[in-house]
Amino acid sequence: MPLPDPRLAAFERERRRLNRLAYRMLGSFAEAEDVVQDAWLRWASREEAVDDPAAFLTRIVTRLCLDRMKSARARREIYVGAWLPEPLVGAAEPDEDVADTLTLTLMMALERLSPLERAAFLLHDVFDVALGEVAETLGRDAAAVRQLAVRARRHVREARPRFAVPAAEADRIARAFFGAAERGDVAALSAMLADDVTIRSDGGGRVIAFLNPIVGVERALRLYAKRAERSDGAAELIRVQPIDGLPGYISRERGGVLQTTALELRDGRIAAIYIVRNPDKLRHIAAAVEGV
Repeated sequence: MPLPDPRLAAFERERRRLNRLAYRMLGSFAEAEDVVQDAWLRWASREEAVDDPAAFLTRIVTRLCLDRMKSARARREIYVGAWLPEPLVGAAEPDEDVADTLTLTLMMALERLSPLERAAFLLHDVFDVALGEVAETLGRDAAAVRQLAVRARRHVREARPRFAVPAAEADRIARAFFGAAERGDVAALSAMLADDVTIRSDGGGRVIAFLNPIVGVERALRLYAKRAERSDGAAELIRVQPIDGLPGYISRERGGVLQTTALELRDGRIAAIYIVRNPDKLRHIAAAVEGV
């Protein structure tokens, strides 16, 4: 029986964390997996011994992500309609809390940061990497990295949710919203939506979606009322699950389009609705719900 490969074992211990870091940097599961695979190839081919595999692999993944972010930002400049990160479905794993601490709301806030600010914030504030290690990873001195992290923290502070929504309450809200939206129940929706509610829909030019955000409760109510009047079938609620830490659900919409819907709450009302319909961003979800 062959002896276990210590290098492979060290990588596998870090794989889950590296995937989370790469996804939070890039907002794409496919790109995150590619980056982690590239990191493995570099790790496996390295001849010199490494004292701290976790720090070394973190450094590789971060630098690979920074390289990819240059082309990713260029692609987003020509993206059709609103851009949202690929949805992360489900609650945090029992031994991890990162999925809960970084909600979709925070992911959107991170999009407004420079690549270096984003990396500094994620490594230092989220993944608890020491400031000296962050500085070495980014090729900056510690004082400069501290300023990057401070600027990033200031940008995302307002986006951090003030309290977590209990699982039962999140489930109730998601089901109630789906039902009211499907019926076009203006009275029920009026009680749920904030006056300044914003709806963002990401179709990527692949499927029908709003090119611009829908802002304001009156516009939102008209939208759902008109949608209910159409005679093109009914939507199917497939599964109620957190979407990037927010109350949400997966549904099969009219016309057979798969989508995720995430609901951001503020003062007990829905302040933002994030809808992902782009099939390129839902491949991992489509595979999971196939046959459901």
